[in-house]
Order: sequence, then C-alpha cells, then structure tokens
Amino acid sequence: MAKLEGKVALITGAAVGLGEGISTAYAKYGAKLIMVDLSPTVEDTAERLRKEYGAEIITVVANVADRAQMDAAAAKGVEKFGEINVACCNAGVCRLAPFEEMTDEMRDFHIDVNIKGVWNTCKAVVPYMLKQGGGSIVIASSVTGDIVADAGEAAYATTKAALVGLTKCLAVEYAKRNIRVNCSQLGYARTPMVEKMAVESNPENPEAAINDIAANVPMGRLARPIEVGELFAFLGSDESSYLTGAQIVIDGGATLPETMSIGTN
Repeated sequence: MAKLEGKVALITGAAVGLGEGISTAYAKYGAKLIMVDLSPTVEDTAERLRKEYGAEIITVVANVADRAQMDAAAAKGVEKFGEINVACCNAGVCRLAPFEEMTDEMRDFHIDVNIKGVWNTCKAVVPYMLKQGGGSIVIASSVTGDIVADAGEAAYATTKAALVGLTKCLAVEYAKRNIRVNCSQLGYARTPMVEKMAVESNPENPEAAINDIAANVPMGRLARPIEVGELFAFLGSDESSYLTGAQIVIDGGATLPETMSIGTN
C-alpha cells in the first residue's frame, strides 16, 4: 500500500516549481489531490499527474491571500472527496530589493501571500481536520530568515521566519486533537521563483547567479522540486506520526559550512 493511499491532500501553489514537485510526490504515493493555484495552468499539471499516476485530482484557481477563496477551495475538496487529511501550505513569493528601496506595497505583498496565505489555508482546513479526528499540516518555511539571509530579502526573510513561529504554536495547540504541524526549511531549489531571483540578482547573466548558489552548497547543486516533494510526502504520511512542531532543513548542507575558503578540502 502506498504511504499516502486513502489520504486527501490540499496543496497550494501547485502549478509549477515546488508545488508541482509536492503534487507529483503525493500523486505517486496514492493521495487524492486538491491542487490550488492562482494560475489556471494548474489544470495542465493536474492532467499530467492523472495520466502518469492515475491520480484523482480536482483543481481550484484561487488566491491564498483571500480567506473566502481558500474556504471555498477547501469546501470544494470536501464536497468531492469527503475529507482533507493533509494540507501542504506551499504557495509563496520572493521579490528582492534593497531595504531603503523596498516599498510598503512590496512588503505587504510578501505578508499577504507568505503569511496570510498560510494562515488562510490553515483556517480553511483545520475545521475539517477537527471534525474528522485529525490531520497533518506541512508549512513551507525556509532557511532564509530563521537561519540565514541575503541582502535584499528583508520582506521574504521576515515572512518565512514568521512561519516557524506559526508552526510551533499550531503544533502545540492541536497536538492533543491529533493535528500535526511541521515545516520544511528549504535552501535553494531550481524553480521559476529562484530563476526570477537570479535575474533580479544578475540581470546580465542569471545563470551565473544559479551557478554561484550551487558552488556554495556542499552537495554542489540546487534541490530538485521532487526532492522537496518527498519530504512533504513523508511529513504528510503516517510514517511521521511522532513528528510535530519540527523544523526540517533541506538544503544540501548549504547552512553547514562556517566558510567556503577555510579547511582541508
């Protein structure tokens, strides 16, 4: 039996990048999917997964920053599948700018998607999880903000660090009601968002920015979205039944070296 067989998972930001990787892993392991994204192309991703894995999937075009839209997405999923066992709060944004040039609108954009989006998703699914006797929530935080940061990431780092606090609080609050809440802390994966950050960092040669990231990772490369999806699948499955409030770093060892120039290698 596949480890997610019989489970219904709501996944945000599911169309591309990490969300596509998470959705792929969940489909592979037998889950039924409620794939949510702001872009209608989420249906294209869903159709690929239906063909490849025979997965049962519905798609919802919705903005995670809008509470009513997320409530409606969860309700649509329950109407179709009867329950929601897992919520993967993946949707997120990152825009780079020097702090003195970062507008309030840019700050609020990060807060609306990265914090309120996760908040709204949790608000939408928790009532169903409580009614059915439990569930698992997996939140996409980051090493950025809580562990490390780069210049120009003030808004992104602030919001991703906030998600660690939300994870811990919800984990404690719902532990005795059988809802587990954990977060991933990703370094860099090769996704459209990171490629856009590379363009913002080095407009003339964005691939050089990608290569520089890889050079500072002990494993020598960025993560593949499916590798992040595998972590989300583990955290959503019963294999992680004694894990809650955990912060799991998945960064190829990027946050381990004290320097990249001192040592015997």
